[in-house]
Amino acid sequence: MKKVFLMVCALFGACAMASAEEGLAPEPTTSDATAEVTTAAPTAGESDAKVIDKVTNYLSVSAAAPNTSRGEDDSPKFKFTPGGRILFDGAAYTPGGDGFASGVALPDIRIGGKATYGQWMAKLDIGFGYGKLSMKDIFIQYSFKGTNNYLRGGYFVHQFGLNAATSSSFKPTGEAASSDDFFAATGRNLGISFVLDLPKFFMGVSGITGTGLSGDNTATAGYTSTGALGRFVWRPIAETGKVVQIGVSPWYQSAFRQKKDVNGQEVWQRYFNYSCNYPTRVAKVKMMGVNVNEARGVFKLTPELLLSYDRFALESQYYFMNISRRNGLDAYRAQGVYGIFRCLLLGDTQYAYSHGDAGLAIPKPRTLELVAGYNYTNANHAGINGGISNDFSVTFNYYINKFMLARLGWHYANVRDSDTTPNRHVNIFQARIQFKF
Repeated sequence: MKKVFLMVCALFGACAMASAEEGLAPEPTTSDATAEVTTAAPTAGESDAKVIDKVTNYLSVSAAAPNTSRGEDDSPKFKFTPGGRILFDGAAYTPGGDGFASGVALPDIRIGGKATYGQWMAKLDIGFGYGKLSMKDIFIQYSFKGTNNYLRGGYFVHQFGLNAATSSSFKPTGEAASSDDFFAATGRNLGISFVLDLPKFFMGVSGITGTGLSGDNTATAGYTSTGALGRFVWRPIAETGKVVQIGVSPWYQSAFRQKKDVNGQEVWQRYFNYSCNYPTRVAKVKMMGVNVNEARGVFKLTPELLLSYDRFALESQYYFMNISRRNGLDAYRAQGVYGIFRCLLLGDTQYAYSHGDAGLAIPKPRTLELVAGYNYTNANHAGINGGISNDFSVTFNYYINKFMLARLGWHYANVRDSDTTPNRHVNIFQARIQFKF
């Protein structure tokens, strides 16, 4: 009787656990029920201890077994993830004046999020920096299953050079290199992009339009600036603690058009404008700038280099730009280069690699990093003098956790021989607390 009682308890317990786990289920067939009873039933001569073990094992297996009476729902699920960031900056300048006023600012405040459904993803990011509304990333993306490869269309930063691998809030020196800003290498453009990520090779190719989000006055002339660009990277070694990567990014784009008064008549002028500010966001002071008229098109090229070993890393890019011009005018050329040396002082002991971005990954929480950099830009050519600049920098980055980052940095920047900005130099001391989710 004792063995029969234990057998009945086993069957009752299994039914109760199945009901709690799966809800009401279809009745088992006669053959299924017989098989279950036979499995749990004690045999003649078994001791009480063996019977108890048999009941316990049966209950465990019954609880863990999936419910095969119903098919699992494998259809795509909709998911929305909110996101945002806040940057709080403080800066002091010497010498000050002429736009350089020490103080604090909220240069970047964003709110938005991304929605995913299967292999589709849409992202919307709106900025409120300096109290002004601005559009950031707005795109729709299709990711190829099981890979980092994707097709993306909308308004976003396209792959062009090593800086494209890093978000604007995670630049190692706090701000993008002045050369990168001047050549508009990683600004947002409206277009479509395809990214291919292979073990030893990375490629991003894009087609863009210069109309922007709000349209452009060139549309009224029946003309729109269009272009194509790409980033091609070879990485024979790309793993945590060891990275060797070289790449090159070309870009060609037709000229913009604007109405201009010539001898009392409005004509459409083909042009390009390029400029950059000093590497600080508390004071927004223009550093260099050019306006190239009678332009046909622009060709830009940037080779890149990334080396990393254990806690040390080196990143560098060279920039070249050529703007062909009409009516027999000489082409305008500009060039620039930057290099940064990175070292993990505390916490993380090796730089990790991000395959999907073709760049170094963000260091782990509670890591202190030292970054020393230099940037040179020459924007003087063919009688168009945008200026010649130098920028030396030292930055300490402390990665508090996966949401927060603290920075303390120094820049010494100067510019000379410019027709659009005065010759000057400035020491920039700045700190930042960043929260990003």
